[in-house]
Amino acid sequence: MKPSPKILIGHKNSSFLARCHHTLIMSMSNNSTACDLNLHLKTMQCPFHVREFGRIMHGSQQVFGLLSSSFGQSSSIGLSTTRTTKRGVSAIAGIDFKFKSRDFSSSVETCENINGKMVYLKDGMNVKPTAEERVDNDEDSVGGEEVSGLEADEKNNKSENEQEGEKVEEEETEVEKEAWSLLQEALVTYCDNPVGTVAANDSDDQQPLNYDQVFIRDFIPSALAFLLKGEKEIVKNFLLYTLQLQSWEKTVDCHSPGQGLMPASFKVKTMKVDGKSEEVLDPDFGESAIGRVAPVDSGLWWIILLQAYGKITGDCSLQERLDVQTGLKMILNLCLTDGFDMFPSLLVTDGSCMIDRRMGIHGHPLEIQALFYSALRSARDMVASDENSKNLVGEINNRLSALSFHIREYYWLDVQKMNEIYRYKTEEYSLDATNKFNIYPDQIPLWLIDWVPTNGGYLLGNLQPAHMDFRFFMLGNLWSIVSSLGTPGQNDAILNLIEANWKDLVGEMPLKICYPALEHHEWRIITGSDPKNTPWSYHNGGSWPTLLWQFTLACMKMNRTELAEKAVALAEKRLPRDSWPEYYDTPNARFIGKQARLYQTWTLAGFLASKMLLKNPNLASLLWWDEDFEILENCICLLHKSGRVKSSRVPDKSQILV
Repeated sequence: MKPSPKILIGHKNSSFLARCHHTLIMSMSNNSTACDLNLHLKTMQCPFHVREFGRIMHGSQQVFGLLSSSFGQSSSIGLSTTRTTKRGVSAIAGIDFKFKSRDFSSSVETCENINGKMVYLKDGMNVKPTAEERVDNDEDSVGGEEVSGLEADEKNNKSENEQEGEKVEEEETEVEKEAWSLLQEALVTYCDNPVGTVAANDSDDQQPLNYDQVFIRDFIPSALAFLLKGEKEIVKNFLLYTLQLQSWEKTVDCHSPGQGLMPASFKVKTMKVDGKSEEVLDPDFGESAIGRVAPVDSGLWWIILLQAYGKITGDCSLQERLDVQTGLKMILNLCLTDGFDMFPSLLVTDGSCMIDRRMGIHGHPLEIQALFYSALRSARDMVASDENSKNLVGEINNRLSALSFHIREYYWLDVQKMNEIYRYKTEEYSLDATNKFNIYPDQIPLWLIDWVPTNGGYLLGNLQPAHMDFRFFMLGNLWSIVSSLGTPGQNDAILNLIEANWKDLVGEMPLKICYPALEHHEWRIITGSDPKNTPWSYHNGGSWPTLLWQFTLACMKMNRTELAEKAVALAEKRLPRDSWPEYYDTPNARFIGKQARLYQTWTLAGFLASKMLLKNPNLASLLWWDEDFEILENCICLLHKSGRVKSSRVPDKSQILV
């Protein structure tokens, strides 16, 4: 459980405000209103004598440019911030739905500010944009030249829907309607604005731990479902509020993760401040996490979602804001910082991504590299074009090319590459070494020899000196397809492998997070005898339904939609019956996870996002990246740039380009 924070009462002290550079930058934004951002530190006076680090966002500040609480007025689903419905009895599976309240409402008043404009007040403090700003925003959305992907898709489908005499929302199945109702119940509000969804909403859970918080990685499928539904306010709120939580403070035992770190999660709390009860945002940067590991993937997902918001809604003004540009560059600077590592891939510790417990993925796990690659591609398109950004864009381009070559050349494994590794010579010392990473052939596991089909292959889970992780990691491979980190031929081969090993990787519930599971002494050594990561459970070979939306997107990109439809059909039959669990156990995913939370939000959101992607292929195409030939051209140039840049064998351009 998270310890109680200590509030710094003297928050107006100039020495404190001097560190709040991000706040000052935000106040300079053209799209912002002038107001103070009060942040409270869980610290005593001197940072060198702090027992507990972190910070809490005061509920009295205004988030610049946030929309009003008109969120949820869609005719298809009412997503109001004050819940009026209770869990009833499911018409599908006879499930008793009883939700805990997630509504943090309080009184809202209006008054006139010094400029004569009407503003919304919460407990006497400014929390929402002026009425004039909201009118301007509405006019911009109607009269602007830019048309969102959602509007374009609606125009394309309008005549077809009218001919059929029915609306899209009326085509929803009972399972989808139930999932939308559950997603609405999971909403979290802050200052009367919806800002995210809790990780799980199981009313029978006596120890929610941090499952009652809003996680950045967990919210991504929820955000996509909302965007595809036409509900964009909650996503915009989420992006802006999490931006304000971005780290510039020391967190764990006086060791700083560096400026730009995004929190793993945050929670809305009601606290006494100056004798008044007010809402605050309490972020977790890893200081309360299991193992105290900082989240590497949070900032990468935030960048990806920021671009997805612009593509689907057509509103690129959010990306252009000064505070958003500053936060974006802070994440990039954190990721692109030079270090001792020689590889273009990101070096991270165990537990710093979706697999957030010890599983032997320290080093350069594929999941982080795929997210890093897609985040760099997204950021390159969003970084403002000016003199100050030229060097940054150039650095992004160089890193993209190097990372693309590195993953495609060294992480790829098929029958041919496996046979090559089998014949590796070791202890090679030269620039022209074939076995660059000194991999010993005996590392090839026996299960792998007959598991890879002749027309299939996949990207290794990890690569570092004298170590190849031959496990198949689902998210990293799927996101490599979505982001075009792999070649088109490799992408097809990955889906061929999944189809050929459907029983192992999908079974009775999609999809295995990794395969195979660690067992016996290997499990004890690598996981530290983790009782939650026992073989074929949780991260150790468990099945996670939330991976369904990434699988759907990858299949649609490669014109293999039938695979996605098959997996979605499996999930639709079972998930409501099992109360939307977090994960499944056993090799074939036959049992609900022994410690799985029920009504897991990203389980139902992943299902909804998958269904909506299949219904809206035009919108789905906005969420993947096609092959970038500029990156490939730079990739080839890297092979000949200098005598010190050599591939592991004769440069195979087809491996890079095809």
